[in-house]
Amino acid sequence: MGKDKINELPGVGPAIAEKLTDSGYIDMMSIAVSSPKELSDVADIGETTAAKIIQAARRSADVGSFETGVALLERRSKVGYVTTGSKSFDELMGGKGFESQAITEFFGEFGSGKTQIVHQICINVQLPEEKGGLNGHVFYIDTENTFRPDRIKQMAEAYDLDTDEILSKIHVARAYNSSHQMLLAEKVNELSKEFPTRLLIVDSLTSHFRAEFIGRGALADRQQKLNKHMHVLLRWGDLNNGLVLVTNQVSSKPDAFFGDPTRPIGGHIVGHTATFRLYLRKSKGGKRIARLIDSPHLPEGEAVFSVSEKGIRD
Repeated sequence: MGKDKINELPGVGPAIAEKLTDSGYIDMMSIAVSSPKELSDVADIGETTAAKIIQAARRSADVGSFETGVALLERRSKVGYVTTGSKSFDELMGGKGFESQAITEFFGEFGSGKTQIVHQICINVQLPEEKGGLNGHVFYIDTENTFRPDRIKQMAEAYDLDTDEILSKIHVARAYNSSHQMLLAEKVNELSKEFPTRLLIVDSLTSHFRAEFIGRGALADRQQKLNKHMHVLLRWGDLNNGLVLVTNQVSSKPDAFFGDPTRPIGGHIVGHTATFRLYLRKSKGGKRIARLIDSPHLPEGEAVFSVSEKGIRD
């Protein structure tokens, strides 16, 4: 799709096309569903011009199209699954593990196992399908310098896999702020044409947004950016039939008298966009508990698993 197609829209020259693609508007649909104010801000054009560009994109992208249930069922039949490494955890997720064309969010306190899980899935996604993998490459957006190649090596050795081959299929980028993080997610869209990529990880999704947008006044701006970022991730999952895994931090809610006082950062934006939400917490003796909080078709429930030297196990 890209710049050539956007160039064909009335009122869009090479300079405007460049600005739009740099800001993440990489296809007709992304322009069609944006607002004139949004577009005029990123492309330095008047709102009237922006509105005309959006109208043209809507005609081109066929925004009003509906699909039949049969077509949707056909698309669902292509969903792939990656095992977690733990039978009880797989059971919690419907029996086969984490599914593609979806965002799975892990939230929990420090040390609850979020990063350990995404490291494990970096390996499992590379397994052949009959062993619970998808035979694919991985893109890992690292915002807090948590990626550890030596940990990958340790986990891969536990499966008797070639560690160099496993590491060569994991592409890691360090994100230095929220804008850089959003840009990297866009970049993954392009790079996925070069590699058969089936997994995109953002660890952690919210840390930069939380640090940069401080106070109530910045909340609307933060949520808008987070929303756009999440939709880029979701779109990548749809286009590549891939898994998107994001980790999220928790904040304490001191006025909660009952139940757990922690809640995930990012509010409703993250909550509504993530397909599956898992709350992770520590238990005794190296055990972890994963609670499925939200899912479109699975019941709420819990799984106990362990994080050992070998990785995620029962």
